[in-house]
Amino acid sequence: MFRNSNITARLFDRQISAPAPGTSVNCNRRFYENLVPSHTIYDVECPDLSFCKFTHDGRYLITFSRNHQDLIVYRPTWLSYSCEGEVCDLPSKARRFESFFTQLYSVTLASSGTDVICKEFFLYMEGNQFGIFATSTTQIQDTPAIGGAIQGVPSFERIAFHLLRLEDGIVLDEKVFQNDYVNLNHDMGVLYDDLLAIVSIRYQRIQILQIRESGHLVDVRALGAFCYEDDELFLNSSSQCMHQLSENHAENGLHANQPNPDSLFLSGIKQRLLSFIFRGIWNEEVDRSQTVQSMKKKFYFHFQDYVDLIIWKVQFLDRHHLLIKFGSVEGVLQYSRSADHHPSFFAVYNMETTEVVAFYPNSAYELCGLFEQFGDHFYSASRNLLHLKFISSHSNNIHASDQLRIVKNKASSSLQFIRKILASLPFNCQSQSPSPYFDHSLFRYDEKLISATERHRTSVDHPIKFISRRQPSVLKFKIKPGPEAGNVDNRTRKASSFLFHPFLPLALSIQQSMHFPPSMNIHYRQ
Repeated sequence: MFRNSNITARLFDRQISAPAPGTSVNCNRRFYENLVPSHTIYDVECPDLSFCKFTHDGRYLITFSRNHQDLIVYRPTWLSYSCEGEVCDLPSKARRFESFFTQLYSVTLASSGTDVICKEFFLYMEGNQFGIFATSTTQIQDTPAIGGAIQGVPSFERIAFHLLRLEDGIVLDEKVFQNDYVNLNHDMGVLYDDLLAIVSIRYQRIQILQIRESGHLVDVRALGAFCYEDDELFLNSSSQCMHQLSENHAENGLHANQPNPDSLFLSGIKQRLLSFIFRGIWNEEVDRSQTVQSMKKKFYFHFQDYVDLIIWKVQFLDRHHLLIKFGSVEGVLQYSRSADHHPSFFAVYNMETTEVVAFYPNSAYELCGLFEQFGDHFYSASRNLLHLKFISSHSNNIHASDQLRIVKNKASSSLQFIRKILASLPFNCQSQSPSPYFDHSLFRYDEKLISATERHRTSVDHPIKFISRRQPSVLKFKIKPGPEAGNVDNRTRKASSFLFHPFLPLALSIQQSMHFPPSMNIHYRQ
């Protein structure tokens, strides 16, 4: 649509011509090529806080106190200062954090002295402006496996999920798990519209909650030991019948041990999984004379391995289907790169029919092909939100697809590439920034140093360049974490995190190291 890179000419073109149908938002996003955070304030005076993220509607900046007891919420305001000429030196009072953000409130979430806020866990419901936070006690190792717990999995004495209204900071409801283990790293909560899924790794239970408009967390179902809501009632009634039968036998002089249901049955999801694997192997064998040998080789030989699988992670594919990742106990606690070397499996589970509809190992070419073509469908959030539809991925952006093709060509084998790609599944909820400056159609940048995924990165002393995609020789802006003159001590390992506003030309870069206080820079359009 735009033939000129000048913003005035682009505005005039927008007035006299219309974009192609269905491309108006993409055309309007090209204005961000002219509206970039081209100025930087180094070493900003800011409170000693732990910065989490911007909400996806841009209304709030979520931060925590350094002792991880309090939640402090800010509202982006913008710098209000004018000057004459192109060169503008801001006064010292305008170079503070408070010039860009206004504190709304501070709320103590970790009320007891043993609880702390999980700083990497935050989920946001844009429609109701609800925030979901988590607090927990210290992790306990070598916890005895009692009450159906998995051996070797640690526990927290208390894990609490808090539903908070971000408009005024009122805590509306909370859900508490006692002596359990829930992975809270990197936004591991699973949110889809008004449904929240919490995975109890220690007790192998997927708790589905509904977030009501009234601000209440309501239990919908618990998947794991049971699939249907009345499964437990049926087993209990059967157990009573068996107990009555054993008493009758005892009266007649017959002695029979009462079976323990916990030792007789696998969990409901595990039985559904085993039956799906069994039927799949049975049906793929055309020659029935070879069926027994095939079952021995492919099913019974690996039967105990399938039984020992535990749930690692989960995500919503839609309101009825879950993508569940299974693996070994050893791999579930290793969330670093070494965890990718452990064998794992993916299952698609229908919550309404309680059926497993698909099952893949982490080396499945078919699942990798589906992920390459339909990557957007794997995001664990509703795609009804407009800003989430424009996050670049290899399935909706040709430039991101080219980068994936380069990674595929560099891989030593196709199996290595498939395992590396599928290691990112299931996706962590709300873990990517919708900022247009990460749009691969607009800008090109080094994804090893910065990306839409909100994670800490190894800090570098040189600026990170954002280059125009349409004009490869034009540098649009630079983001430099740390001091303006660079770091004096290059031997200390430093990490940087970047928080981009969802639609304003505003970004924060925070550099942290072991022996120095955090350094914050604010990047904005002057």
